[in-house]
Amino acid sequence: MTTLFDPIQIGDIALANRVVMAPLTRNRAPGQLPNALMREYYTQRATAGLIVTEATQVSAQGQGYLDTPGIYTPEQVAGWRKITDAVHAAGGKIVVQLWHVGRISHTSLQPDGAAPVSSTARPAIGKTFTTEGFVDCSTPRALRTDELPGVVASYRQAARNAVAAGFDGVEVHGANGYLLEQFLRDSINDRTDAYGGSIQNRARLLLEVMTAVVAEIGGGRTGLRLSPITPVNDAAQDSDAAALYGHVVQQLAPLKLAFLHLIEGQTGGARDLSDKGVASFDYAALRAVYGGAWMVNNGYSRAMALDAVASGAADLVAFGKPFISNPDLVRRLREDAPLARWVQATLYGGGAVGYTDYPALQPSPAAAG
Repeated sequence: MTTLFDPIQIGDIALANRVVMAPLTRNRAPGQLPNALMREYYTQRATAGLIVTEATQVSAQGQGYLDTPGIYTPEQVAGWRKITDAVHAAGGKIVVQLWHVGRISHTSLQPDGAAPVSSTARPAIGKTFTTEGFVDCSTPRALRTDELPGVVASYRQAARNAVAAGFDGVEVHGANGYLLEQFLRDSINDRTDAYGGSIQNRARLLLEVMTAVVAEIGGGRTGLRLSPITPVNDAAQDSDAAALYGHVVQQLAPLKLAFLHLIEGQTGGARDLSDKGVASFDYAALRAVYGGAWMVNNGYSRAMALDAVASGAADLVAFGKPFISNPDLVRRLREDAPLARWVQATLYGGGAVGYTDYPALQPSPAAAG
């Protein structure tokens, strides 16, 4: 029987186990530059089968929160290279999550104070994090049709930069109400051009991005994160999520991606959204269409994760907040050891406190002897 702790090959990436560190925004990259503190943080967690980095903007326009890293300048690539080298030296594997926030941003974070961009000119009802603290998202402008090839090119260049930075691959962020999902969902996308209206049109930008990234670095080094029903960042439900995401996954299958990363339920919240009027979503039906490595995420306990892999419901399980406060999470899961609790107040911004100072378990007496 396959277990959570067995090795697995996903595309071109060989993993020592099936425990994945999920992407976690921590706002500790002043000037959008990866740094030595981040290197320590990721290296501490290198026993994960795979680390997916915090969301990392593909362009200056893609930034939506203070002190989040990018991967579009030589300085950023050099900073990430120090991190990937350290993770690899510790025996880990690491991919970078490629991100464009779209309308979940503020003019103070945009080049020349410009409006954020999106599929729509309607603002998101929500907050983002700036030098002034949490503030309302700024009203976006709708991207012109002739600007979209440039957006695709920014993802392709970011993928190229990721390879130069030593990453084992990339995960494209197509979830959580950010730019690519702003095009996907008809609750947000109100366009009348070739990127709006029908499911095929709304999925066009995501599929163009994925095709471009795969053309640049290969499907075996490329993953994608999707969140079919999560309502975060003012992403109201699509009118037919099953049809929309079924189409997306069907179109992705020929690209032979390394993995698909599915957020079940609400990111960082409830797995069951029946109280929000959302019927249960058939993730298994999507998996049957896709056929490749399947990563699940959101609120998995040890027992749930063990069962998901043993039953064949998933190939990999991603853990978010537990990895914040348990740098040795894989060992704790293996030994069924208690998990430390994260400190909410230090999740976003700051320095080493609540970031690199969570202790690992002490060596067992047998190991020490």
